[in-house]
Amino acid sequence: MKVLILTVGTTRAPLEEALAQHTPEGVVFLASQQSFPVAAELQRDYGNSFRHHTLLLEDPESLLESYQAALKALRKALEWEATALIADLTGGTKPMAAGLVLALTGRGVVFSYVGGERRDPETGRVLPGAERLRLLEDPTVRFGLREWAGFTRAWNALNLGMALAELEALLQKPLSPSEERFYRAMRGVVEGLLEWDRFRHPRALELLKPHLPVALAVAEAWGHGAKVRVLRGLEEGLPALEAIVAAQGRPTFALVQDLLANAQRRAEVGRYDDALARLYRTLELVVEADILERLGFVLKDPKTWPEGFPESLRERILRPRGLMELLEAAFDLDLAFGQRGTLAQRLYGEKNRLQALLSRRHESILAHGTRPVEEADYLRLRDFLQDMDERLRPLPPWPKF
Repeated sequence: MKVLILTVGTTRAPLEEALAQHTPEGVVFLASQQSFPVAAELQRDYGNSFRHHTLLLEDPESLLESYQAALKALRKALEWEATALIADLTGGTKPMAAGLVLALTGRGVVFSYVGGERRDPETGRVLPGAERLRLLEDPTVRFGLREWAGFTRAWNALNLGMALAELEALLQKPLSPSEERFYRAMRGVVEGLLEWDRFRHPRALELLKPHLPVALAVAEAWGHGAKVRVLRGLEEGLPALEAIVAAQGRPTFALVQDLLANAQRRAEVGRYDDALARLYRTLELVVEADILERLGFVLKDPKTWPEGFPESLRERILRPRGLMELLEAAFDLDLAFGQRGTLAQRLYGEKNRLQALLSRRHESILAHGTRPVEEADYLRLRDFLQDMDERLRPLPPWPKF
């Protein structure tokens, strides 16, 4: 059904024009104590042709009360299962009209206003018989304000799939050349972050390198501070991604820090089992990165092993029975190469504490048990790693709006 939400003033004629032009099947009147008699007259004279409901405002000059009343009117229309909604802001006070618009923009409502060029010179009101109804475009629809608000909410919640869907909706709207350029570039940025979050680093860089500068250039041209801040923050994080890609799959501390940042994102949305599983993998990767940085070979790749590599450690390194055996093998490997006080050795030296911290991971449904991981379990292991070495801190988080 078509429902008309009508602000009511003390002049009846323009309201009758709105009723005649829109021919609604339901009308919600927003009236004050002073204008209630007009609403009552309209219901008496026309009420047989539509269902109606009246909301009475105690203070018609209150923007807050007008806004709340408009939301109540919307709920009533939805109770009637309205399929078309029109809000006419002709009657009533200016705060009533403003509250109506503030409450209903971006909700698929068509606005209307009854005006006219011939007016009474003393009152300024449109002369009887000279009324003309105009449909008013909701500017938030044209400029995609609702979709952009949805995009920023999804972005800030790390829901990049939903952020991408909001951008696709924006790209379906009639856009200026610069708007289309910006939203297409932002689509490439979000796709790049999705790939980054999936550890597909080369593809992420392929997407971010061309699209991020374009989006940033348009945002700077527009002077949109929040957009510029977020995009510059991402730009500052690109060298870390480039370093990971340049390593061509070798275990580096840049990759360790990226894995820690990935775990942090999982924890931020409450996925502590996933976050703790990533920290477990971080411990293995730390050993590999430490040895690559100091000794120059990849621990899990025998083709890179130098002369003098102890063959007695081969099986313990390539097929360890668990993390602790790998740490012990790395400890012995460092001894064989004359290394002392290394990160791998210090980690093995904390094996009792580590085993206690990892017990909750082993009880997790993603490991060998059925118990969910709590935030505190994740934080304890994260803090242990960060206190162990400055290189075990995550990359900076992606900036938010």
